[in-house]
Amino acid sequence: MRPTQTLLLFLCISLTASAQQIKRIDGSRISADELTEEIKYLVGAAHVQGIGVSVFNNNEVVYQQTFGYKRADTKAPLTGQTNIYGASLSKAVFAVLVMKLVEQGRLDLDKPLQDYLDKPIYEYPTRTKWQDHYEHFKTDTAYRQITARMCLSHTSGLPNWRWDMPDQQPHIRFTPGSRYAYSGEGMVYLQTVLERMTGRTLQEMADEIIFTPLHMQHSAYQWLPAYESDFAYGHQPDDKLYEKDKDNEPRAPSTLETSFDDLTLFFKGVLQQKILSATSTHTMFTPQVPLRSQYQFGPEAWKDTSGQYHQSISLSYGLGWGLLKTPYGWGAFKEGHGDGFQHYCILFPAMKAGVLIMTNSDNGESIYKQLLETAIGDRYTPWQWHRYLPYKR
Repeated sequence: MRPTQTLLLFLCISLTASAQQIKRIDGSRISADELTEEIKYLVGAAHVQGIGVSVFNNNEVVYQQTFGYKRADTKAPLTGQTNIYGASLSKAVFAVLVMKLVEQGRLDLDKPLQDYLDKPIYEYPTRTKWQDHYEHFKTDTAYRQITARMCLSHTSGLPNWRWDMPDQQPHIRFTPGSRYAYSGEGMVYLQTVLERMTGRTLQEMADEIIFTPLHMQHSAYQWLPAYESDFAYGHQPDDKLYEKDKDNEPRAPSTLETSFDDLTLFFKGVLQQKILSATSTHTMFTPQVPLRSQYQFGPEAWKDTSGQYHQSISLSYGLGWGLLKTPYGWGAFKEGHGDGFQHYCILFPAMKAGVLIMTNSDNGESIYKQLLETAIGDRYTPWQWHRYLPYKR
């Protein structure tokens, strides 16, 4: 092929890519170029150090771009392959893993988890620094009521983390199943029982059920030496770096190390039902408990509201995912929030659409409202409930 022909081919491909039309859930459209320019504007205006955005149409990826830096002080670019801490997006991956065990008949959502073990969970020898230590359950016997459904829907009664409690014990704060209260501890308990009953580690189960089938080659529930050469630092609002946490033991709700490209594959796999059947996916995205709290976190998380907003979108929790109802069908969302890492994904299964946002910035959540509206026409995400306060112009 002659040089001029090669150049023309390149230009044609580039023009085709830039002319890619993204269809929003309301039927309106935006070009890839327009979305790119909006992201660049928002990233600059809100000082978001690094971000990746993927958009799904017809259950396929129609837009996938990273912007900014994995480390702002050196201007090292953030790429799709760069290791990035997944924060609570870990829970969405774990929920699919658990639902696959249910689909296989190895787990019943409503059978008390203790009933799967041949002795009380607190009698098993501990293997971790703290997360499988359940001596407190000797007297707090309400744990015997907790089921997998309760753990996935955040109705187990356990605190978000035991270190939130004055004595740093996993107290059961209300009758299991009676209300919603976000709980990483609930999923840690479910993980511990699954590891005891199967004889397999979380990582082994995740590799078999999720990572290998979806070709997620840069994902693990703990830090691996392979990530050392290319990983993203979390950034404080003023560009200061957080120290990278590399010593986490594998925990289902919170320790996923991954990449933007890998999680794009995961959420595409959820939309395409590559891991779960249609029935299991529907069950996962079916409301289990209404969300009435004023906010998701903080003291107001215990203050219920009868506000019209919650009711207008049927704000609720499914199995591992938050849910809301729109004129275009149900939306299933999951957020992630850690020091210097703020992520969000929302899928609209009936519309075969969705968006994934990953940032390594404490400023990331400040652009979610405008970015979601621009990219996918999502004006329903409960950004106030999440406390995703828009940046000040």
